[in-house]
Amino acid sequence: MGTDPAFLFYPNDYIGGTMGMTFEEKGAYIELLMLQFNRGHMTSHMIGQTVGQLWVKVEDKFVKDADGLWYNVRLEEEKIKRSNFVSSRINNKLGKNQYNNSTKKERGHMTSHMEDENKDVIKIEYKDNVNLFKKEYDTLLEKYGKTATDWMIDKLGNYKLSKGKKYKSDYGAINTWVVDEAKKKKIIKQQVLEY
Repeated sequence: MGTDPAFLFYPNDYIGGTMGMTFEEKGAYIELLMLQFNRGHMTSHMIGQTVGQLWVKVEDKFVKDADGLWYNVRLEEEKIKRSNFVSSRINNKLGKNQYNNSTKKERGHMTSHMEDENKDVIKIEYKDNVNLFKKEYDTLLEKYGKTATDWMIDKLGNYKLSKGKKYKSDYGAINTWVVDEAKKKKIIKQQVLEY
């Protein structure tokens, strides 16, 4: 079987995660997501050739791997989920998912797949009124460190409480305007990418 031509796209998460971006910045962001989907983790040169100077506007949506290549964490997770799902479909077709070998008891073709998928479904309240999935919190920690992550969660929590504001995704809000605030206050240092 060839490369999977698709991944799940969640419009509400995209809208929440790109709120505050210009149309040009959104275009650059989606171009980089497509580049990553088709080519894998990206070099700085690949990014520069694709979006040029707009990189500094969307860089906070990407992290570096151990080899210094850039990638979007969410897209990486979606590719893995999709790959696991496709594998489960293939195994189901081959009859490999139907029985637990030790008991020969029928399990259902997606039981273990769904158990793995649902382990991070419950959001955790990290601050008054700020709810994140564990993976989202871990991504913030990895990308910005504990001090900056705690500051951003406090900032969002205080804002939501004072204004009575609700977001579909607190993670999306953090990754847009809260990160921008943290950069302005020098809680997060901005990096300049050299091509």
